[in-house]
Amino acid sequence: MDNSFFSKFTPKEPKFFPMLESLAEVSSKSATQLINCVENNNPEIHQRIRDLEHEGDRIIEQIYYELNDTFITPFDREDINNLANGLDDVTDQIYGCAKRITFYKPKQIPQAAMQIAEMVNEASELMLKAIQGLSSLKKRASEIEQYCNKMHEIESKADEVFQNFTIELFANCTDAIEVLKLKEIVNVLEGITDEIDHIGKTIKMIIVKYS
Repeated sequence: MDNSFFSKFTPKEPKFFPMLESLAEVSSKSATQLINCVENNNPEIHQRIRDLEHEGDRIIEQIYYELNDTFITPFDREDINNLANGLDDVTDQIYGCAKRITFYKPKQIPQAAMQIAEMVNEASELMLKAIQGLSSLKKRASEIEQYCNKMHEIESKADEVFQNFTIELFANCTDAIEVLKLKEIVNVLEGITDEIDHIGKTIKMIIVKYS
């Protein structure tokens, strides 16, 4: 954001807040569908996630256009761009995980996958709440920061679940191909919590700058 004297008296376009919120809603809806995908590998669920991923692509293209076309933004363009890309990456990774489950057709989805899918859903809901609070950042900075802290806690728990799962998988599964399938699926799931945690860190940086 331009911190010049002139910019302090120039109206800042609020349109980025609803666009970011819409992008976060797409990610949250995708995370809900991901649980269904892990529970029941159904092509219809895969298609729903694909449709949401396409919706996210449309929104982020709109954000890019508006960033190029807007003189004064509520936050630095880089911050808005980082948030938008992060939110889009969450949806992309969810879709990537759904594709792997659909294409690999593992013999049995491990409990660890279900655990992390639920964590992804919980973290995405917190992420959505944090994004929704940005339009009133000065009033809600503490609340938003708490959401981000919880997102980080979930990422740490997901990392622990993945590590324990990997140890057990290598110790007990003798089917090498199945090992590769399951490890990649659960690894991608854990990576989604990493991306959500990264968004939380970006939001906390915005809090430091603007609250």
